Amino acid sequence: MVAGASKGQSLHPSGCKSYVVGHYKHAPPGTAVSQGARCRAASIRSASLTPDRLWAPWRIPYITGSKPDECIFCAKPALEDEPALIVHRGERCFVILNAYPYASGHVMVAPYEHSADLAGLDQATAGELMALTQATLGALARVYGPDGYNVGANLGTAAGAGIADHVHVHVVPRWEGDTNFMPVLGDVRVLPEALEETHRKLRDAFAGIARPEPAS
Repeated sequence: MVAGASKGQSLHPSGCKSYVVGHYKHAPPGTAVSQGARCRAASIRSASLTPDRLWAPWRIPYITGSKPDECIFCAKPALEDEPALIVHRGERCFVILNAYPYASGHVMVAPYEHSADLAGLDQATAGELMALTQATLGALARVYGPDGYNVGANLGTAAGAGIADHVHVHVVPRWEGDTNFMPVLGDVRVLPEALEETHRKLRDAFAGIARPEPAS
């Protein structure tokens, strides 16, 4: 039995040769390559060209679970900051933690006004929405020092908005290598801290940031 074969399995030496040839480009000229080896080699090449993805299987309970009838961006501001996960309140907009984060520090910036129309926001609200997004980047940099960020809004259900009726901007801190085998293969989220701790850190960071001036 060839090394690498499982118990009770006979692996012909030519099969080993084909596997080696399919995975290493410096194989001797004229060496036979099986169809299976070609497929395996093609899969490896394809994997190397696959775009980067941030896998978050732990969000499935949110995606498949029942959704509240009320709009969370309208209901949360009526609560105290800590249970609502609000880290900062502006005059027209506020910053709230995502309860099902892609990474520690994942927040959303939303206006108090219930509107799905980003383009239809008045100038003062739109200006504060962007100003608080910028302030959020500063707070996250101060607290976590990430390598990068994903910043954006999903407008409409076709664009992937979970709450399409109330516009909001996602800010997600990113680190080199933050997509690892744990969430991809193990269906396990690795977040270094509880939401309560994230809330405390960002609340304190925002406390040192001047409230953005409303647009005139």
